Amino acid sequence: MSTMCTISDVQEYQSDILEYGIQDFDNYFTKATNDILRMLQIDWWMVERSKGRGTDLTEGTAFADFDTTKLDYTQFTRMAVFVTLGRYVYPALASFQPEGDKFAELMKHYNQEADREFEFILRRGVRYDFDGDSVYQTEEQRPVNFGKLIR
Repeated sequence: MSTMCTISDVQEYQSDILEYGIQDFDNYFTKATNDILRMLQIDWWMVERSKGRGTDLTEGTAFADFDTTKLDYTQFTRMAVFVTLGRYVYPALASFQPEGDKFAELMKHYNQEADREFEFILRRGVRYDFDGDSVYQTEEQRPVNFGKLIR
């Protein structure tokens, strides 16, 4: 499975990340990618599927046609780094003592940044190759319309 970030992407934000004893990040990258895909299905694809199509989202097949290979994974690299650090790497290193520690603070920071980045992506528009021509055209970048009534 293709992932949305690599160790070099993580090192752009945390250059010392390999100094903490975790050497294999592949599982974390896969989990972060799966987390983001799941968030996209719920917060973007469901909205996209319901736009003027009369789709019954309760029928149980709403996610069936969500093709993850049509997403532009590069759009999610920054978020994937934040998810990897905030949900997997720093929790593995944190002591979870009541007085806190450096890793618990970093975990909180990167989780907040991941949430913020996801909101930015949704507002800007998710790049999805709707017509399957392997080109992400401007009209295929679909934002979620916050606070707008869609008829």
